[in-house]
Amino acid sequence: MVGAKQGREGHQRRGRRRRRRRDDRERRERRRKTEKRRDERKEGEKRRERRRKTEVKREERKKGEKRRERRRKTEEHLESLLNQYPDVETDVTSQALSLAHTLLSKESKALGLPDFPIHNLDRVIAILNTYPSADPSQLLLRLYPYHTFLAQETFKSVEDVFTTFDFSHPQRNESRSGDYEVLSVKPQENMPGNAEATLRIAGREVTSEVLCGESWGSATSAFIVTPYHSNLLTDLVQSHTVGDFCLVGPRGCGKSAAIAKLAHLLGYQTEPILLYQDMTSRDLVQQRVTGPTGDTGWQFSPLVVAALEGKMAVLDGIHRLHHGTLAVLHRLIHDRELQLYDGTRLLHPSKYDAIKTTHNLTDEDMTGLGVLRIHPTFRVVALAEPPVVGAAQGQWLTPEALTLFLYHPLRRLTSLETIDLVHNLVGECSEPVQQLIGISSQLASSTDPAMRSLAESLSLRQVIRVARRFQAYPGFDLHTAVYKACLARFLPPLARQALDSTLEKRGIVQRSGIGEESGTQLVCEVKDGVLRIGDTHTPVHIPDNNTKVPDTLFFDIQQHISVLENMLQDWLLGDHLLLVGNQGVGKNKLADRFLYLLSRPREYIQLHRDTTVQSLTIQPVVRDGRVGYEDSPLVVAVKTGRVLVVDEADKAPTHVTCVLKTLVESGEMLLSDGRRIVPQTHPLAASPSPSVIVSHPDFRMIVLANRPGFPFLGNDFFGALGDLFSCHAIDNPSVESELALLRSYGPDVPQRTMERLVAAFGELRDLADQALIQYPYSTREVVNIVKHLQTFPDDGVAKVVRNVVDFDSWSGDARETLVHVMHSNGIPIDTSPVNVNLAKKIPLPEPRLVGQWRVTPGRSLPYTSLMQLPVQHHSLRYKSAVRLGVTYLAVDEIEMRSDVFSEQQSYWALPVHDTALVTDVAVIPGGSQDPLEDHIYVATVAPAAIHSLVPKEKNKPLKQILLHEVLPSYRSAYQPRLKMVTLPDGNLVAHEEVSNMLLKLDVNSGSVEQIQLNSMFEAAAESLLKRIGATKVKQTYFRMCKDNASKGLLALWEVGGGSVLFVDLNSDRLLSLSLPLVLSSFHLIDDKNQWMAVDEEDGKWLLKGQDDQYTLHPINETIECDRMRISCVSPHNLNDFILSKALKQQISAPSRLFAPFDSLAAVAVGFPELNASENEVYVWDRDSRLKLSAPLPNSDPVSSHILLRDVGQVVKVVDQAPRLAFEHSTPPPATGLYLEVTDLINHSVSYVPVPRTSQSSPYWAWAAASRTTPLFIVPVSGNGLVSVDSTGVLRLWQTGSASLERALTEWRKMIGEDSRLRLDVEKFSGKDVSEPKHGKEDPDNDPHVGGNMWAGGTGGRDTAGLGGMGGPYRLDAGHDVYQVTQAEKDAVPEEVRRAAHEMAQKAFKERLREIRMSEYDAGLYERLASGVQPQVRALRGIINSLQARGKERQWLRHRTSGELDDMKLIEGLAGERNIYRQRREEEPEVGAPQTHPKRLRLVVDVSGSMYRFNGHDGRLERELEATLMVMEAFEGFETKFKYDIYGHSGEEADVPFVECDAIPRNNKERLDVLKTMQAHSQFCLSGDHTLEAAMKAVKHISSEESDESFVILLSDANLERYGIRPSELAKALTAESTVNTYAIFIGSLGDQADRLTKALPAGHSFVCLDLKKIPQILQQIFTSAMLK
Repeated sequence: MVGAKQGREGHQRRGRRRRRRRDDRERRERRRKTEKRRDERKEGEKRRERRRKTEVKREERKKGEKRRERRRKTEEHLESLLNQYPDVETDVTSQALSLAHTLLSKESKALGLPDFPIHNLDRVIAILNTYPSADPSQLLLRLYPYHTFLAQETFKSVEDVFTTFDFSHPQRNESRSGDYEVLSVKPQENMPGNAEATLRIAGREVTSEVLCGESWGSATSAFIVTPYHSNLLTDLVQSHTVGDFCLVGPRGCGKSAAIAKLAHLLGYQTEPILLYQDMTSRDLVQQRVTGPTGDTGWQFSPLVVAALEGKMAVLDGIHRLHHGTLAVLHRLIHDRELQLYDGTRLLHPSKYDAIKTTHNLTDEDMTGLGVLRIHPTFRVVALAEPPVVGAAQGQWLTPEALTLFLYHPLRRLTSLETIDLVHNLVGECSEPVQQLIGISSQLASSTDPAMRSLAESLSLRQVIRVARRFQAYPGFDLHTAVYKACLARFLPPLARQALDSTLEKRGIVQRSGIGEESGTQLVCEVKDGVLRIGDTHTPVHIPDNNTKVPDTLFFDIQQHISVLENMLQDWLLGDHLLLVGNQGVGKNKLADRFLYLLSRPREYIQLHRDTTVQSLTIQPVVRDGRVGYEDSPLVVAVKTGRVLVVDEADKAPTHVTCVLKTLVESGEMLLSDGRRIVPQTHPLAASPSPSVIVSHPDFRMIVLANRPGFPFLGNDFFGALGDLFSCHAIDNPSVESELALLRSYGPDVPQRTMERLVAAFGELRDLADQALIQYPYSTREVVNIVKHLQTFPDDGVAKVVRNVVDFDSWSGDARETLVHVMHSNGIPIDTSPVNVNLAKKIPLPEPRLVGQWRVTPGRSLPYTSLMQLPVQHHSLRYKSAVRLGVTYLAVDEIEMRSDVFSEQQSYWALPVHDTALVTDVAVIPGGSQDPLEDHIYVATVAPAAIHSLVPKEKNKPLKQILLHEVLPSYRSAYQPRLKMVTLPDGNLVAHEEVSNMLLKLDVNSGSVEQIQLNSMFEAAAESLLKRIGATKVKQTYFRMCKDNASKGLLALWEVGGGSVLFVDLNSDRLLSLSLPLVLSSFHLIDDKNQWMAVDEEDGKWLLKGQDDQYTLHPINETIECDRMRISCVSPHNLNDFILSKALKQQISAPSRLFAPFDSLAAVAVGFPELNASENEVYVWDRDSRLKLSAPLPNSDPVSSHILLRDVGQVVKVVDQAPRLAFEHSTPPPATGLYLEVTDLINHSVSYVPVPRTSQSSPYWAWAAASRTTPLFIVPVSGNGLVSVDSTGVLRLWQTGSASLERALTEWRKMIGEDSRLRLDVEKFSGKDVSEPKHGKEDPDNDPHVGGNMWAGGTGGRDTAGLGGMGGPYRLDAGHDVYQVTQAEKDAVPEEVRRAAHEMAQKAFKERLREIRMSEYDAGLYERLASGVQPQVRALRGIINSLQARGKERQWLRHRTSGELDDMKLIEGLAGERNIYRQRREEEPEVGAPQTHPKRLRLVVDVSGSMYRFNGHDGRLERELEATLMVMEAFEGFETKFKYDIYGHSGEEADVPFVECDAIPRNNKERLDVLKTMQAHSQFCLSGDHTLEAAMKAVKHISSEESDESFVILLSDANLERYGIRPSELAKALTAESTVNTYAIFIGSLGDQADRLTKALPAGHSFVCLDLKKIPQILQQIFTSAMLK
């Protein structure tokens, strides 16, 4: 066994040795192979290195050869230039060539610079050769105008290159005349086409030969040669000597005028050619025409005609051309050769002459061969607007374009130059015109795109137009002139805000209005052949026939007459008119009325989206099978001198309407059939050729256009051609003018109905201006409604209004807004005539005779010595008047009868302070029976203030006057009690009961006078005692009796004392007397100075006054029970009808109506006139079971008890109502206030519930309960009343039966027939309930009525549905509702009710569990979301109206070349040439759908300061609400907008909260985002990464493909603390031009945010401390992006 074991071990050892040897061999083999591969790699690397070095050497040789070749060519080029132009200094030529090669180097190309046009360098050298004194630097800029197309960062690099080669750019002294001037241009008689030009350049005169035309001595328009224009003309003549050139300058800076002046100097006839966006290369050189026989042929374009006839072709607008179209000009400009589409060739004159001589041909032979000679004097002059530096589109100055021309940048004139020009051209430059010029210069120099766009509207052309207007009409308003020129009414809010700020800083404010605003009435009349509109008049035109004179139904209103006067003034100045406004504002009617008044015939043309240049000028017709052309209305108007009205000008493509430019500007226009329109002063005007149409001197244009953008989806006609016209913004009429207009259309429509319509639609227009609704409802809709109501008066207003707004009301986001607007203005849409909720009338108990009153003579009393009361007379003393500030606050009326008819008409929530308490209310009648015309005054304390409101004047805000400056300030706990009374002169008297201070106020001016009631010594002693807080002062106070205030007489009586003060404000007298009583109330009995005094034991006394003598008489009461406590007394007799109705017996006697405390009402018959007999007292008892709360100790019962004598009603404020006052289905609320209305005529009492006061805080509730009456009431006009609760909610009520009946009839008439879309049927089922359940789901969703099986049924039982009983919860399946009766619902057993409620709660919790949301979270989210729902709806409306911005490839129809459009085959057979279509990348049409979503990143501030200062101004809560608003508003718009939300704090610069591909889908996820933001702000480190966050967001967003990109930064303004400068934030906001970046500051300590906003670029930052402004700010952001 041992041997076997040893044998196995030896075998194993041998096996291990064999394996080791095998492993060693394998390792060696691997090592050998590795070394071999290493050697092979080294050899390969060596070979590659040798190959690389060989290639490098080869490349170096090639580069060397290229350098030598370039050097050789450069030397050859230099030598050629030196030989060709020997008079130019060698250094200048050499440095210019070196500069050119430097700008062509790779380094320059790496900077993105366009190639330098080196082949045009000889033109510059040629100019230097001819004009040695010319500045080489300025000449090189004509080749390479880099400051026109380069951004600022690249601009400096090129400027350094110029400086390196000694080509700096010293500024010419352009203000000094004489250094650069065209002295003379004389044609050479022996050399046609040549002239001798003498120029002064840098003070030296130089004479040279230049090409010229043959139109010498032709008339030209006025041109004032300023020093700058003298320099420009000198430069243009220089460039003209060597070739073609281009003027580049902003719109309206005088390019066309300068070229016209140059052509006149050189004797040229110009050929204006207006270029448009979709012009093809074929359109530029030849056009297809149809001959008389129907054959088509080719016709030369104006460019070719100019080339053949030696004219100056003016290419107006080459910046609009596609680069492919522009390429056709290369051969024509460089070689003077052109190949036409019909095979014809145009040749350079020298080449043409050489061919003609060589082959011995005549001109006819050459023409027969299709070869034509370009005239030697032919010149091409281009006009263009500069490209927008940094913009992605519109960069037309490409390397190819730079080779075409010598470029002359044309700047705007300086203010002084413009003033000098206006002075010479128009006359005296008045101060308003100088201010206008300063504004234009300021706007033009701004870096903000919105400001620069305004500068284009205030172009030189517009400035001259305004100057002429001021010259003719010195009373013109500069503010109006600027608004007209800029069309400010329709500017985006951001641009308009910038314009208003600019005008305000310069002290330019709007003058008072016209017509109804200024009190003057403008007159429009034609008398004795003279038209007079306002102060402007002109003779009426006498037409050949009146058939073309428009006559339309038109009613004169002041606003339209004012517009007509402005139009007439511009007309008399020779301007063409442009009327811009929303649809339906009356543009067509104004134009027709204007022409009717002038008796001017018109031609009318309406444009549309398919309008072409051809159809605008001529109209093809087919006669006898042949295609012919008729003159369009435009051509007819030009020929006959009629007025052309161009309607819907914004609908046609801008490039089509641009053809009107030359017609409006110079009176010239080339028609598509080859004919030409020329003015009478044109050289061709005398030509008998039928192709020349001479424009009639009476020809004018009136263009009508809608404002650009949504919802009209039009083009910006004003932006393209606005400065060529005198512009008028036509807006909806003012309230007064619109009412006058509606009265003309509907004289029988109730005035109140028209007022409501005007108010409602005016509010809708304001919402449309804020982009909160889509359609801007105009006067047209209101007029149509009134016309309908005039014709069909029985149709309800609500029904007619629905016909107008229904198309918008079906939009879920807009419906609530529309309904709210209509309801708030009293138009009850979406309601039913049966929705009436008037208080139930309870039968009044029978009147009860409780006793008699008898006035006892004074001698029967033991106090005979006191009956004749001593009277003290004093003169009133007034302290000096104090002027208090009047503050204007906004307040909205809420119409309460919009949905349900009740006693409450409207209410207003007055914007009083949170701690304020109302202490009184007073009313001045408005002079009619309409309570909305009354002046209502409300007094408050804490702070003490008077508020004034006229409900009907909705456009005038609430006035507030704070009285703390005039009230005393005591050391003790001083709690003033303000009472008020109105005087016949409209002033107000306020009485402060605690200090007995009487104040006379003028609410309009804020003037306050104190009336001193006691002597100076008594006042000082009382004031001292109160200031030191003495407790021994008698605790009585004076109360004001208001009954006789309408006559200027006041009575102040001492509560708890016997003093009475009679204040006569008419004669400024004060009478004081002391009664031997302790007074508890004091009332006026009649107009004969009789008063009822009630003592503390309810004893009654009659105080008679006559000739300043007062006698006190006791009133003996024979009462069956306790003495009657009186709160107020009517000082006038009840009429016999009311008295008879109340007592149910025919009676005629004096009587007084009383409001007792413990009864409903009381009447004393015969009192006080029949004082010698017993006066019967009748009382109507209140339900004894009703226990009312006792009044507050210091409260005035007159404030809560009023008498409506004319309707026999007593109205009191009570805190309880009997059970009988309510229907069985509506139990009375547990707490609340009621108006107890006792109606003696109808023998009823009703309890009108008053909505509960919203209490701000527990302290406020305690203070209100202890200090003030909970509800104040006072009568108003029309036998109604107004109430004010202690928080300042003002409510208007109607209680009279007759007035309620009239109002209900009118309300039902406004509604019309009930047209609800869902049918509600109330039925009695007769079945019982068993157990609540969900029910079965019907897959077909059929309607189920009754039963207890299906979920979603109606009128059934047990299951979830609508209109049934016993179900667990509501479930709407969209069917008509069958409603079981309320009695059946009330009969459901209590255990079934509890089971149904438990099941509903279970389903609600299950739904929360599905989204993992607790009940607490659900409540929290609801609290946050409910506060921003109006803003969410507004924001969704704005998002829905956004338009596409990104370019896209489109089919362009109506082309003259391209692919055949199969939609226009018939037109092609008829000879039409615009039958092709082209595929091209174009800007999308307005309103086109987006192909890519817009991109938004919301960057929120979650730094520690947001949490730290949230208690200061609520900034973090505002940010959370704003974030929630964005998440809810953008839901459902994923195809339009992709958004994400990132935060920044002291820890991080990009904290992701919402990713664009994982947006929150439900309330739980949105709430989680808000919680995360709050938690991050609470626990993050201090610091700030605002800059880094902005830069990262901009960089990230710019890298994504989108239709438009936005970054919105929400932050507080606490940047100074972290050393962040505004300039750094500004750089971050404007870092990327393709991203629209804005900052919204939602928190500020002091004025941090305002200062920071002023330091940032205009329009890139906003301060928003009110969340309601967020939608408007976002709308400004989106519209300003569109403006760019």
